[in-house]
Amino acid sequence: MSTAMALPGEAATPSPLPPPGTRVLVTGGAQGIGRAVADAFAARGARVCILDLGPVPDAPAGWITVRGSVADAAEVEGAFARMDEAWGGVDVAHANAGLSANKPTLELTEAEWRRTVEVNLTGAFLTAQAAGRRMVAQGSGLLLFTASLYHAVGGSGRAAYCGTKGGVANLARSLACEWAEHGVRVNALAPGYVETALVADLLARGRLDAGAIAHRSPQRRLVQPGEVAAMALFLASPAASSINGAVLAVDGGWTANGAP
Repeated sequence: MSTAMALPGEAATPSPLPPPGTRVLVTGGAQGIGRAVADAFAARGARVCILDLGPVPDAPAGWITVRGSVADAAEVEGAFARMDEAWGGVDVAHANAGLSANKPTLELTEAEWRRTVEVNLTGAFLTAQAAGRRMVAQGSGLLLFTASLYHAVGGSGRAAYCGTKGGVANLARSLACEWAEHGVRVNALAPGYVETALVADLLARGRLDAGAIAHRSPQRRLVQPGEVAAMALFLASPAASSINGAVLAVDGGWTANGAP
C-alpha cells in the first residue's frame, strides 16, 4: 500500500486513500449511498462489483453488476464468486443494502417486520459471512456495514428499522473482535439523514419535514452521499489500519445533539 513521502528521520504517513486496484463489493449499490461509495472507489482505481435487486444505471465498463437479493445466501455467494473468477477475491465488502418499514408499531404487519429483518440484518450477516470466508483465508480485508443514526437512538414508528440497525452495529462489533486476529477489520458507518432520491421522495410526499430535519442537525443541513463515501474510502485506507469495531457517525452531529 502506498504511503506519503517521509523526510529523513521521520516515519512515513500512511495514505488516507485505498490503493488502486482494490477489489470492492457494495450491496444496494445501484443508487443512493451505495452508488456514491461505488463511484468514489472507482474514481480511485478500484474494481467494483455491485449486488442489487434492480439494474445499475450507467454502470461504467469493467464493473460487475449482479441482480439479486442480500436475503438470499446463494445470490450473495454468487456475487462474490463472480469477483473470485474475475479478480481473484475481494478486499472490501460493504454491506449497505437496506430498507425501512416506518409506521406505527401496532400497524406493522408480521410480513413487514420479517422483510425488514431479512434485508437489513440477515442480509448484512450473509454478506459478512461470504466476505469473511474469503478475507479470513487470505489474511486481510475490510468489512463495512451501513448502520444508521437510529442504531443508537430510538424513533417513533421505527421499531423495525431501529431494531435491525442496532443489530447491524453490534454485528460489526462482534465480527471485529472475532476476525481481527486474521487481519480482517470490521466497522460500521452510521449516517444521518442523507440527501438521496429516497429521502427526496419522502420529502416530496410530506413523509419527512426538511425544515425540521435541518433544525435538529447542528450543521443545519442534510448529509451528502459523497460525505458518507469519503468515510468509506478512509476506512479502506492504510491510514485507518487500527480502526476496528467502530460505529462511526456521519450525521452532522445529530446524535450528539441533546438539545430540544
